Amino acid sequence: MSNARITDLYEVTMAHSYLLEGMTAPATFSLFVRKLPPDRGFLVAAGLEPVLDHLAEVRVDEEDVAAFAAALGRPAPELAPLRGLGFTGEVRAVPEGRIVLAGEPLLEVTAPIAEAQLVESYLLNQVCHQTAVASKAARCVIAAAGRPVVDFSLRRTHGADAGDQAARLGALVGFAGTSNVAAAHRYGLPAVGTMAHSYIEVFGDEAEAFRAYARAHPGPVTFLVDTYDTGAGVAVAARVLRELGLHQGCGVRLDSGDLGALAMAARRILDAAGLPGVRITASGGLDEFAVERLVRERAPIDLFAVGTLVGVSADAPYLDAAYKLVEYDGRPMMKLSAAKATTPGAKQVFRGPGFTDTIALRDEPVPPGARPLLETVMAHGQRTRPPRPLAEARSAFEADLARLPPAARLIAGPTPPEAAVSDRLRRFSAEVRRQLEAGLRSGRDVPTLQH
Repeated sequence: MSNARITDLYEVTMAHSYLLEGMTAPATFSLFVRKLPPDRGFLVAAGLEPVLDHLAEVRVDEEDVAAFAAALGRPAPELAPLRGLGFTGEVRAVPEGRIVLAGEPLLEVTAPIAEAQLVESYLLNQVCHQTAVASKAARCVIAAAGRPVVDFSLRRTHGADAGDQAARLGALVGFAGTSNVAAAHRYGLPAVGTMAHSYIEVFGDEAEAFRAYARAHPGPVTFLVDTYDTGAGVAVAARVLRELGLHQGCGVRLDSGDLGALAMAARRILDAAGLPGVRITASGGLDEFAVERLVRERAPIDLFAVGTLVGVSADAPYLDAAYKLVEYDGRPMMKLSAAKATTPGAKQVFRGPGFTDTIALRDEPVPPGARPLLETVMAHGQRTRPPRPLAEARSAFEADLARLPPAARLIAGPTPPEAAVSDRLRRFSAEVRRQLEAGLRSGRDVPTLQH
């Protein structure tokens, strides 16, 4: 199936209408998050790379036209103007891994209006989902306070593609590995994993299960110790590790119960057995809130495996995001709806020291000491540079995180920085609003104001 069909029906009907009306002038759409979810002090921009791949490849072919016509219950020839429609425009975006704030454009698309309209649904789908998951994963890294975090989310994500994305996004913000073999191979990540409770049960004896596993995988190995009694399981694991001469790099995994108390008991058993180098991994319903609590309680956990709650961003599974028209054919566009008003014109975000961000018009000069966030990543429908390596995105995240105010890094009750609006953009918005409202009252056309 062509990727042109990955869209909502109303994108098709609007694009078709624009073409019939001869409306081919460039339009600029801005994609942004109106407000942060609860307990979020920041967002991590993600999803740009698959968006650019999609835009570079999208093209409406004969089969797409037939599918659109069938969806609308119309003869295919009536939808013929859509045939051959691709993406020939420009994308300016915040690179993956950068930290962004509410109201700031994550990307802006400028293209003939039918092209920019047809791709809206895919762009929102990818950027919103991946930014939500990356932001959740980033908070786990903060909560772990330097201890490694790995991704165990594949079995519970909303589809295999989402599992692939969760593994990649975890790596983008600093995860140490993933259980997802395909993603590990695709992105060059360490593959991690232990065993299931069923493996222990089928042997009937924990010691024999551990020995068999070690024979198949000589090391380092991590034994799952809570199938029956956790304390007894740790003692059995310690005995088998000593018996087989396995020490450094090996571990035990706790997957249920009071993980803090169990980790302390496990550490005492392992140390008493002369195995101080054997690590303790914790898993089972963990997210940044649980990880922070365990770290605060000084639980001797060496590695956190996070899965379901992070892979689906359970407490904030969506973002209040929008893809709004801000300019068409050189004219500023502005939505006036109560609580959902937008600001007109193509934008830039200038980042000053300490996340003193300013949302401005695109052509405003860079303020002293600030740097622009949005970069031109696609022109004439083609990437302006090769796909950004994951390591580069991770470095960008780490650099931004180091500069983020401490209050925004808090897991519970963070205080997010707020982006300011430039004086010029504020004045421009007020003037466009004034002319729009005057036009609505008098029945005149929308303004032709230039900025």
